[in-house]
Amino acid sequence: MSDDTSGLATDDTSGIARRITETIPASLAGVRIDRVVSLIADISRNSASALIDTGGVSVDGVVVTAGKEKMTEGQVIVIDVTQAKGPEFPLADTSKSVDVVYADEDVIVVNKEAGVVVHPGAGNQSGTMVNFLLASHPDIAGVGDPMRPGLVHRLDAGTTGLIVVARTSQAYESLVEQLSSRSVTRVYSVLVWGVPISLNGVIDAPIGRDQRDPTRMAVVVDGRASRTHYAVERSFHEPKDAALVECRLETGRTHQIRVHLASIGHPVVGDATYGGVRAGLRAGRPMLHARELAFDHPRTGERHTFTAPMPQDFSALLALLS
Repeated sequence: MSDDTSGLATDDTSGIARRITETIPASLAGVRIDRVVSLIADISRNSASALIDTGGVSVDGVVVTAGKEKMTEGQVIVIDVTQAKGPEFPLADTSKSVDVVYADEDVIVVNKEAGVVVHPGAGNQSGTMVNFLLASHPDIAGVGDPMRPGLVHRLDAGTTGLIVVARTSQAYESLVEQLSSRSVTRVYSVLVWGVPISLNGVIDAPIGRDQRDPTRMAVVVDGRASRTHYAVERSFHEPKDAALVECRLETGRTHQIRVHLASIGHPVVGDATYGGVRAGLRAGRPMLHARELAFDHPRTGERHTFTAPMPQDFSALLALLS
């Protein structure tokens, strides 16, 4: 759901990968293998080195034994994050609770607040949604990737709204399959700069790493197929031209909505990474809210639909527009 946190290994169409395969782009050529592993798997440099030491990384089919070697464009790196070991497995944190809008023995649906990172990763080893959920729902610890227990998709730190977490292996596999088959409904409210000329449409443009900055994503010719459906719900002209847009994900690449909207000249208001910070409207985060989530229940098969109200900061910004 990616539109998910800035972790670069996310492909929400097939769930959060436990085994990551990636062809090295020009932007990562000449970069040390341990740095590439850290970047792609969204883990610390120490964890990347430990993963290499356990044999969890291979390049062009050969297990890597030293992280200091540098990568070449076109090489294929495979990272098995399930082999990660050590003290960085997420721990329960009772200092904060999360807004659980639904829970049963199979799934948990959370309404994530702004600023909360979904799971531990490079630079965020604690204080994440996963840490808080482990305190109230410790059973997720054994589900899916141990570094990202229960997660089948995620949201960027600045994005608010709905995310589903699996409580059993059966639920995890079911939700991953539903994401892969594109039967999960994900609807976002987005405030963008300017008013799109076409009031509705489909942005069909492949997404991959930015050739100039591997920490960013971009529309690139050799990227992964990505489709975002959008419709303008409201347009504004004071104090600046802006629009409230509904986005529906068909695929779920990292930062997909943010990249796609920026690519058509309408970046998300408040998005410093993709050109959305401008004079006239002040936003402390990208104005992106995952308002609707629907999926087939992993055990019963019944369709479940959830909605999350617009957060206060989003509503307050809209109130300033006319």
